[in-house]
Amino acid sequence: MALDGRSGNVYYMITNEMQDRVRGWFTGRVPDAWQHAPLTVTVDREEVIVGLTVADVDLPADAGAAELEEARAGRAKAFREDTREQRMQVAREAEHRFDRKVSWQVSVGERTELFTHVSAPVMTRLRQPQRRVLDTLVDAGVARSRSEALGWCVRLVGQHEDDWLSELREAMSSVADVRAKGPAA
Repeated sequence: MALDGRSGNVYYMITNEMQDRVRGWFTGRVPDAWQHAPLTVTVDREEVIVGLTVADVDLPADAGAAELEEARAGRAKAFREDTREQRMQVAREAEHRFDRKVSWQVSVGERTELFTHVSAPVMTRLRQPQRRVLDTLVDAGVARSRSEALGWCVRLVGQHEDDWLSELREAMSSVADVRAKGPAA
């Protein structure tokens, strides 16, 4: 947490060191049987998402796309149910240690499911041109509310600008690391 000198607002910066600490802890704490591939960890100020990859399903060569998709859905559901108690214990430990909620994501082949995740409210002020964009999405039936329309817009930008956003996050994290090494203000 830091104070923005220009506006006096508090902002949160997830440093590379923090990301590495959290990923390292989960790598050591999560059972090896859950780690078919190295786990991924995404941290923000409210939540830690732990991404796990489980072995893909093995189907006959003549299996169709629908059968493959359903088999993967079944494998993800089985993983969720079979590991529930142990995941809850790991999450409780991590929530105490890192002061953030823990959510879980599982990938089976091309299928990825996120469960027990945080849906955090975000307040914003919009001028009329931006409100009209949201209202158009609502009126067209793309979204049920302005809130849902705003979420839709954020997801759309995230999908189309992922590389740029990743580079921006990396640059911000580097700046935070340099600030942390400097003299205390």
